[in-house]
Amino acid sequence: MRLETGGVILVVEDDQNVAELIRLYLENQGYRVVLSGSGADALRLLEKEVNDLQAVILDLMLPGIDGWEVCRQIRRGSPLPIIILTAKGELSDKLRGFDLGADDYVVKPFDPLELVARVKAVLRRAKSLSRRVELPDLVVDLDSYTVTVAGQLVDLTPRETELLYFLASQPGRVLTRELLLQRVWGFEFPGNTRTVDVHINRLREKLEGLAHSWQIKTVWGVGYKFVLGDKNEPDF
Repeated sequence: MRLETGGVILVVEDDQNVAELIRLYLENQGYRVVLSGSGADALRLLEKEVNDLQAVILDLMLPGIDGWEVCRQIRRGSPLPIIILTAKGELSDKLRGFDLGADDYVVKPFDPLELVARVKAVLRRAKSLSRRVELPDLVVDLDSYTVTVAGQLVDLTPRETELLYFLASQPGRVLTRELLLQRVWGFEFPGNTRTVDVHINRLREKLEGLAHSWQIKTVWGVGYKFVLGDKNEPDF
Protein backbone atom coordinates (compact mmCIF):
# COMPACT_ATOMS: atom_id res chain seq x y z
CA MET A 1 0.00 0.00 0.00
CA ARG A 2 1.41 3.36 -1.03
CA LEU A 3 1.95 5.76 1.86
CA GLU A 4 1.40 9.48 1.36
CA THR A 5 4.19 11.18 3.24
CA GLY A 6 4.04 14.47 1.37
CA GLY A 7 7.77 14.95 1.91
CA VAL A 8 10.58 15.30 -0.59
CA ILE A 9 13.84 13.36 -0.67
CA LEU A 10 16.70 14.89 -2.68
CA VAL A 11 18.81 12.15 -4.29
CA VAL A 12 22.24 13.38 -5.40
CA GLU A 13 23.63 10.62 -7.63
CA ASP A 14 25.41 10.86 -10.99
CA ASP A 15 24.65 7.26 -12.01
CA GLN A 16 21.21 7.59 -13.60
CA ASN A 17 20.37 3.90 -13.22
CA VAL A 18 21.11 4.00 -9.48
CA ALA A 19 19.19 7.26 -9.11
CA GLU A 20 16.12 5.86 -10.88
CA LEU A 21 16.24 2.70 -8.76
CA ILE A 22 16.25 4.78 -5.58
CA ARG A 23 13.43 6.93 -6.95
CA LEU A 24 11.32 3.85 -7.69
CA TYR A 25 11.61 2.42 -4.19
CA LEU A 26 11.08 5.75 -2.44
CA GLU A 27 8.08 6.67 -4.56
CA ASN A 28 6.57 3.26 -3.81
CA GLN A 29 6.61 4.37 -0.17
CA GLY A 30 4.91 7.66 -0.96
CA TYR A 31 7.90 9.98 -0.95
CA ARG A 32 8.37 12.56 -3.63
CA VAL A 33 11.86 12.44 -5.13
CA VAL A 34 14.02 15.13 -6.70
CA LEU A 35 17.07 13.89 -8.61
CA SER A 36 20.35 15.75 -8.99
CA GLY A 37 23.38 14.53 -10.94
CA SER A 38 26.09 16.84 -9.59
CA GLY A 39 27.17 18.63 -6.45
CA ALA A 40 26.72 22.07 -7.99
CA ASP A 41 23.17 21.25 -9.09
CA ALA A 42 22.34 19.85 -5.65
CA LEU A 43 23.54 23.04 -3.93
CA ARG A 44 21.51 25.12 -6.39
CA LEU A 45 18.39 23.12 -5.55
CA LEU A 46 19.06 23.50 -1.83
CA GLU A 47 19.47 27.27 -2.21
CA LYS A 48 16.02 27.35 -3.83
CA GLU A 49 14.68 25.65 -0.69
CA VAL A 50 12.76 22.76 -2.24
CA ASN A 51 9.36 22.71 -0.54
CA ASP A 52 8.88 19.98 2.11
CA LEU A 53 12.45 18.71 1.73
CA GLN A 54 12.96 16.06 4.42
CA ALA A 55 16.34 14.47 3.69
CA VAL A 56 19.24 14.15 1.25
CA ILE A 57 20.70 10.90 -0.10
CA LEU A 58 24.19 11.90 -1.17
CA ASP A 59 26.78 10.16 -3.33
CA LEU A 60 30.39 11.20 -2.66
CA MET A 61 32.05 10.72 -6.04
CA LEU A 62 30.26 13.42 -8.01
CA PRO A 63 31.47 15.45 -11.00
CA GLY A 64 32.77 18.90 -10.07
CA ILE A 65 31.87 19.61 -6.46
CA ASP A 66 32.13 16.29 -4.63
CA GLY A 67 29.81 14.91 -1.97
CA TRP A 68 32.18 15.79 0.86
CA GLU A 69 31.85 19.48 0.02
CA VAL A 70 28.09 19.23 -0.48
CA CYS A 71 27.75 17.66 2.97
CA ARG A 72 30.00 20.33 4.47
CA GLN A 73 27.98 23.18 2.94
CA ILE A 74 24.65 21.72 4.02
CA ARG A 75 25.91 21.39 7.59
CA ARG A 76 27.05 25.02 7.72
CA GLY A 77 23.49 26.12 8.27
CA SER A 78 21.05 23.25 8.28
CA PRO A 79 20.20 20.14 10.35
CA LEU A 80 18.66 18.52 7.25
CA PRO A 81 19.17 14.73 7.53
CA ILE A 82 21.92 13.45 5.22
CA ILE A 83 22.42 9.81 4.21
CA ILE A 84 25.69 9.22 2.39
CA LEU A 85 25.43 6.50 -0.28
CA THR A 86 28.79 5.61 -1.78
CA ALA A 87 31.20 2.92 -2.92
CA LYS A 88 33.80 4.33 -0.50
CA GLY A 89 33.58 1.80 2.30
CA GLU A 90 36.81 2.31 4.25
CA LEU A 91 36.51 3.05 7.96
CA SER A 92 38.36 6.34 7.47
CA ASP A 93 35.74 7.40 4.90
CA LYS A 94 32.87 6.51 7.24
CA LEU A 95 34.44 8.44 10.11
CA ARG A 96 35.01 11.43 7.86
CA GLY A 97 31.37 11.31 6.74
CA PHE A 98 30.05 11.26 10.29
CA ASP A 99 32.52 13.95 11.37
CA LEU A 100 31.10 16.18 8.61
CA GLY A 101 27.63 15.66 10.05
CA ALA A 102 26.12 12.81 8.02
CA ASP A 103 23.27 11.01 9.77
CA ASP A 104 23.87 7.63 8.14
CA TYR A 105 26.38 5.99 5.79
CA VAL A 106 25.43 3.27 3.30
CA VAL A 107 28.02 1.47 1.17
CA LYS A 108 27.37 0.34 -2.42
CA PRO A 109 26.28 -2.17 -3.56
CA PHE A 110 23.20 -1.68 -1.42
CA ASP A 111 19.77 -3.19 -0.87
CA PRO A 112 17.10 -0.62 -1.89
CA LEU A 113 14.74 -1.89 0.80
CA GLU A 114 17.40 -1.36 3.45
CA LEU A 115 18.04 2.15 2.13
CA VAL A 116 14.32 2.98 2.41
CA ALA A 117 14.32 1.61 5.97
CA ARG A 118 17.29 3.82 6.83
CA VAL A 119 15.56 6.87 5.36
CA LYS A 120 12.54 6.19 7.55
CA ALA A 121 14.74 5.69 10.62
CA VAL A 122 16.62 8.95 10.03
CA LEU A 123 13.35 10.84 9.60
CA ARG A 124 11.92 9.32 12.78
CA ARG A 125 15.00 10.37 14.72
CA ALA A 126 14.88 13.88 13.29
CA LYS A 127 11.24 14.18 14.36
CA SER A 128 11.79 12.75 17.85
CA LEU A 129 14.77 15.05 18.47
CA SER A 130 12.64 18.21 18.19
CA ARG A 131 13.14 18.99 21.87
CA ARG A 132 14.78 21.31 24.33
CA VAL A 133 16.69 20.63 27.54
CA GLU A 134 17.34 23.35 30.11
CA LEU A 135 19.78 22.89 32.99
CA PRO A 136 21.92 25.23 35.09
CA ASP A 137 24.39 26.91 32.71
CA LEU A 138 23.05 24.95 29.73
CA VAL A 139 20.27 25.18 27.15
CA VAL A 140 20.19 22.77 24.19
CA ASP A 141 17.46 23.50 21.66
CA LEU A 142 17.10 20.96 18.87
CA ASP A 143 14.36 22.90 17.13
CA SER A 144 16.87 25.64 16.31
CA TYR A 145 20.03 23.53 16.83
CA THR A 146 21.48 26.06 19.23
CA VAL A 147 23.48 25.53 22.42
CA THR A 148 23.88 28.17 25.12
CA VAL A 149 26.36 27.66 27.97
CA ALA A 150 26.31 30.16 30.86
CA GLY A 151 24.49 32.61 28.61
CA GLN A 152 27.00 32.26 25.77
CA LEU A 153 26.03 30.83 22.38
CA VAL A 154 28.40 27.99 21.43
CA ASP A 155 29.06 26.95 17.83
CA LEU A 156 28.54 23.18 17.64
CA THR A 157 27.90 20.91 14.67
CA PRO A 158 24.43 19.31 14.43
CA ARG A 159 25.87 15.94 15.52
CA GLU A 160 27.67 17.50 18.50
CA THR A 161 24.43 19.25 19.46
CA GLU A 162 22.44 16.01 19.32
CA LEU A 163 25.08 14.17 21.34
CA LEU A 164 25.12 16.86 24.03
CA TYR A 165 21.31 16.85 24.10
CA PHE A 166 21.12 13.09 24.59
CA LEU A 167 23.70 13.19 27.39
CA ALA A 168 22.20 16.22 29.14
CA SER A 169 18.66 14.86 28.95
CA GLN A 170 19.70 11.94 31.19
CA PRO A 171 21.99 13.39 33.89
CA GLY A 172 23.71 10.83 36.07
CA ARG A 173 22.97 7.90 33.77
CA VAL A 174 25.91 5.97 32.34
CA LEU A 175 25.47 5.75 28.56
CA THR A 176 27.50 3.16 26.68
CA ARG A 177 29.24 4.04 23.45
CA GLU A 178 27.06 1.48 21.65
CA LEU A 179 23.88 3.13 22.95
CA LEU A 180 25.11 6.56 21.93
CA LEU A 181 25.84 5.27 18.43
CA GLN A 182 22.38 3.75 18.18
CA ARG A 183 20.42 6.68 19.59
CA VAL A 184 22.40 9.62 18.21
CA TRP A 185 23.83 8.25 14.96
CA GLY A 186 21.10 5.68 14.47
CA PHE A 187 23.26 3.10 12.76
CA GLU A 188 24.98 -0.12 13.68
CA PHE A 189 28.76 0.19 13.71
CA PRO A 190 29.93 -3.14 15.19
CA GLY A 191 33.43 -3.37 16.60
CA ASN A 192 34.31 0.34 16.55
CA THR A 193 33.12 3.20 18.74
CA ARG A 194 35.90 5.64 17.94
CA THR A 195 33.50 8.13 16.38
CA VAL A 196 31.78 8.64 19.78
CA ASP A 197 35.11 9.33 21.47
CA VAL A 198 36.10 11.79 18.74
CA HIS A 199 32.87 13.75 19.15
CA ILE A 200 33.09 13.73 22.96
CA ASN A 201 36.64 15.11 22.78
CA ARG A 202 35.52 17.87 20.42
CA LEU A 203 32.62 18.74 22.70
CA ARG A 204 34.97 19.02 25.66
CA GLU A 205 37.36 21.24 23.70
CA LYS A 206 34.60 23.60 22.59
CA LEU A 207 32.98 23.75 26.05
CA GLU A 208 36.19 24.02 28.07
CA GLY A 209 36.07 26.83 30.61
CA LEU A 210 32.42 27.69 29.93
CA ALA A 211 30.41 25.31 32.13
CA HIS A 212 30.75 25.46 35.91
CA SER A 213 27.85 23.36 37.16
CA TRP A 214 28.07 20.25 34.97
CA GLN A 215 30.53 18.09 33.04
CA ILE A 216 30.76 15.09 30.74
CA LYS A 217 32.54 12.30 32.59
CA THR A 218 34.23 9.20 31.18
CA VAL A 219 33.26 5.84 32.63
CA TRP A 220 36.31 3.84 31.62
CA GLY A 221 35.57 0.76 29.54
CA VAL A 222 31.86 1.60 29.36
CA GLY A 223 30.99 5.05 28.04
CA TYR A 224 30.07 8.49 29.35
CA LYS A 225 27.68 10.26 31.70
CA PHE A 226 26.51 13.82 32.17
CA VAL A 227 27.14 14.96 35.75
CA LEU A 228 25.49 17.88 37.51
CA GLY A 229 27.33 19.48 40.41
CA ASP A 230 30.91 18.85 41.51
CA LYS A 231 33.32 19.48 38.64
CA ASN A 232 36.09 17.79 40.60
CA GLU A 233 34.44 14.39 40.46
CA PRO A 234 37.03 12.08 38.87
CA ASP A 235 36.52 9.86 35.85
CA PHE A 236 35.99 6.26 36.86
